[in-house]
Amino acid sequence: MSFNYLNNPYASKRMATISRKGMVATGQPLAAQAGLDILKKGGNAIDAAIATAACLTVVEPTANGIGGDAFALVWTKGELHGLNASGPAPKGISIEAVKERGFEEMPKHGLIPVTVPGAPSAWAALSKRFGRLPLSEVLKPAIDYAENGYPLSPILGKYWGYAYKIFKRKFTGDEYKGWFDTFAPQGRAPEIGEMWSSKNHASTLRSIGETNSESFYRGELAEKIGSYSKQYNGFLSADDLAEYAPEWVQPISVNYRGYDVWEIPPNGQGLVALLALNTLKGFEFNQKESVETYHRQIEAMKLAFADGKKYITDPREMSASVEGLLSEEFASTRSRFIGEEAILPEPGTPPKGGTVYLATADEEGNMVSYIQSNYMGFGSCIVVPGTGIALQNRGADFSLDSTHENSLKPGKKTYHTIIPGFLTKGGEAVGPFGVMGGYMQPQGHLQVVMNTIDFHLNPQAALDAPRWQWIEGKKVLVEHSFPQHIAQALASKGHDIEVALDSGGFGRGQIIWRNPITGVLMGGTEQRTDGAVAAW
Repeated sequence: MSFNYLNNPYASKRMATISRKGMVATGQPLAAQAGLDILKKGGNAIDAAIATAACLTVVEPTANGIGGDAFALVWTKGELHGLNASGPAPKGISIEAVKERGFEEMPKHGLIPVTVPGAPSAWAALSKRFGRLPLSEVLKPAIDYAENGYPLSPILGKYWGYAYKIFKRKFTGDEYKGWFDTFAPQGRAPEIGEMWSSKNHASTLRSIGETNSESFYRGELAEKIGSYSKQYNGFLSADDLAEYAPEWVQPISVNYRGYDVWEIPPNGQGLVALLALNTLKGFEFNQKESVETYHRQIEAMKLAFADGKKYITDPREMSASVEGLLSEEFASTRSRFIGEEAILPEPGTPPKGGTVYLATADEEGNMVSYIQSNYMGFGSCIVVPGTGIALQNRGADFSLDSTHENSLKPGKKTYHTIIPGFLTKGGEAVGPFGVMGGYMQPQGHLQVVMNTIDFHLNPQAALDAPRWQWIEGKKVLVEHSFPQHIAQALASKGHDIEVALDSGGFGRGQIIWRNPITGVLMGGTEQRTDGAVAAW
């Protein structure tokens, strides 16, 4: 990856960060610095990623928590490894059991949509296989912030306040008291610049570090989680936790203009980004700020989502193969649907066969693309008393239609929105990238990859560029900085264009690219959040 971006007409006014010995990029400056501190203590990029991820459960609880899921792509010693630390539905849940409680679709909050948390298992698995420092040492920065507190940053405070107002109005049952005790201890959301701490959170992190996450899955913490779930008629049990283990998986990729773009395989939605890129590689893109460029991107993404939402689920239950979906044959059939006018997408027939993101790199060439989430902000709005553990609500994506590919079943993993990305070329690492934010994520991946490869933007410029987001049908949101004349031209092609006044829904990403000859690192972080790149 060339670092000569200065003469690019689309260059950002903000400059990318460049360093050599190490780099951590994420949405919270305190977490980025925590990861860098671990590098300086002798840890590698994997240790730094774990430290940053654990710290984010403390300093950005509006988007993730100890009770969430995680995925990682790890580049080390010339090889890319994938980790799927998403958890399945509890063994005791079923479509019939949920419907018996009066629901016709999966609820978004409460104990019913809670699935087995995977994040603590990811920290332990990454540490055991690739880490250099003990997990107990790597979690110390997070423990310190939880115990002694930190001041809320602007974007964090904004979304914390939003969540509190909604939760106060909607969640009045006793099972939600733990959330309010933890995240609104003074009867309100903490304000921007105000200190917040959680000694229960610190105690839990300390236990996870000392036991390599065993206490969370087969010890005292597991018993507390299972007991609380049982008390309020939830489905998650201590047995579900005891039987869980993360999975090492083979990353999937497509070659896009000489670069290999890598994602985690299903149940993650990274496949959607690859489907769109595979569809688009048959087209020429000579200009970034062109109505044809945006039109084709949007149309390809619509087609990719139609296929992804139909086929992506637990890989053991998929009716279509990843190989078939990513075949040249299937890409060719889908690209034919991209014409001059906006279409309503339908899934094709392939050949048979709330979230935080971080990127780390060290001087040895190790690099990590890592993503972690509780889903929909604070998740289920359930915090297990005395632990600081905010449980996720990932089961909200299951369908209660038994004929649907992603139908709810005991022990099944749901369609998962969080996806880390990685770029290589000629068998060499270019680096990690990611854009968090629900169904915006594959759309962000597509836009960042094309900004980098097709339009030669540096990492910061690739992230700063105005974004679009397909919502459904022909509806497309664009940021307020999106070129107005192009928005109008897209509308003339049949797209239902809406300008969003708030950029919060357009994803928040980070990138680190590595020069394969010099080892020099170039990173960018998001202007849409309190992002930072900590460099050494």
